[in-house]
Amino acid sequence: MAVKIRLARHGAKKRPYYRVVVADGRMPRDGRYIELVGRYNPLTTPKVIDLDLEKIDEWIARGAQPSNAVAHLIDVARSDAPAPEKKQKPSKKAAARAAAEAEAAAGAEDAE
Repeated sequence: MAVKIRLARHGAKKRPYYRVVVADGRMPRDGRYIELVGRYNPLTTPKVIDLDLEKIDEWIARGAQPSNAVAHLIDVARSDAPAPEKKQKPSKKAAARAAAEAEAAAGAEDAE
């Protein structure tokens, strides 16, 4: 039996909330799990990462494999640093508006 430590998605549509669970690798993503070892809420500011690192270490010692996402969350939780924020890429309209404002500002400086 391949045991995985992975995220199980809960919450409403477009409002995800994750549980960090230990599950059989053959079970569905949100299906039956062996043990709940943490929670992760990416929508709050700062992001909430609540993991029971002792239980996770016990499961890893027994041979459980954390997923890539859970491995990253474990690293963030161990470092006690806040989860890194992704940079928001401006939309095309916002980028065009900013470029136009920069041009107008440069033109105003040249006129002086």
